[in-house]
Amino acid sequence: MWDDQFDQILRPFLPFLAPQEELTPDAELKDLGLDSLATVQLLGTLEDAYQVRFRDSALTMDTFRTAGVLWDTVQSMLHSAAS
Repeated sequence: MWDDQFDQILRPFLPFLAPQEELTPDAELKDLGLDSLATVQLLGTLEDAYQVRFRDSALTMDTFRTAGVLWDTVQSMLHSAAS
């Protein structure tokens, strides 16, 4: 799963996710209230927090479809940056 920082970053962008509700890897972010403006803001927040840059190939709706896919994308960028 992901680290606590990812969960803390993502939750404010998901207005339909209750504070006590578990955020699961298969959670559809759109269904939890992530809209297009929030997606852009989330992108910038993740880039700043993890010191990564989303490549053009990662800037798709699929990347932001679920929490798990988004975390996998961030994690792959972290591994690429460390190499």
